Amino acid sequence: MSQVPAATRCLRVLTFLASQPEPVPLDRIRRACDLPRSTAYHLLQAMVEEGFVDHLEDEHRFGLGVAAFEVGSGYSRQEPLQRLARRVLTTVVDQTRQSAHFVVLQGRDVLYVVEERAQGRASLVTDVGVRLPAHLTASGRAILAALPPAQVRVLYPDAAAFADRHGGGPASPSELRALLSETRQRGHAVEDGEVTPGFSSVAAAVHDHSGHPVGAVAITYEHHQARVQPLVDAVQQTARALTQRIGGRVTSLAPVR
Repeated sequence: MSQVPAATRCLRVLTFLASQPEPVPLDRIRRACDLPRSTAYHLLQAMVEEGFVDHLEDEHRFGLGVAAFEVGSGYSRQEPLQRLARRVLTTVVDQTRQSAHFVVLQGRDVLYVVEERAQGRASLVTDVGVRLPAHLTASGRAILAALPPAQVRVLYPDAAAFADRHGGGPASPSELRALLSETRQRGHAVEDGEVTPGFSSVAAAVHDHSGHPVGAVAITYEHHQARVQPLVDAVQQTARALTQRIGGRVTSLAPVR
């Protein structure tokens, strides 16, 4: 038996919530983790206060909070994933002759952790260590579209959550929901000048063993220099290849609500 039972119980709750496609009621958590109701309630309240769990009061359900995703993003930034991403990005840059990158989600931003530049292409604002608003980037949109809708609501509760660069992109929760719905239907994410005028990007999410998006691969190109469909095919193939290399699986995307 663990010498720190409270810590063990918290980890069991987090593991269970991570396996669910959407937030769940207290009683379901209690039964799945074999906890007394009062113990489950107090554990969840503590995790809510620390940001690891979000309480949807109107729905009487609990789901993973932003802090839990930040921990997951921290794992995604470790060297094994960076090394694997760099290998597949090098291949896709050689194939498409366009620049490519791999990002992870941190709160409402994407963090660029791998960047592969194509020779002879214009310089970009993206680089390793740069953060940009997730809702404005193709890579961020690919990740957000693969998250449970309840988690997106936590990240973007109101209009104040939406940063702006050049006057484009979604500016409210309803506009973001519509954009992510289009992304799901299309099967990949796009961005057209919202980050840098004159440049567009296409992106696809990379998934872990549970189907959770751990990051995204994107290709950036100048409007007049590329045929888009070959780049879409390339970015989707690259995301699938990286998903397979980390032992991940792609699950069906939940509908936007």
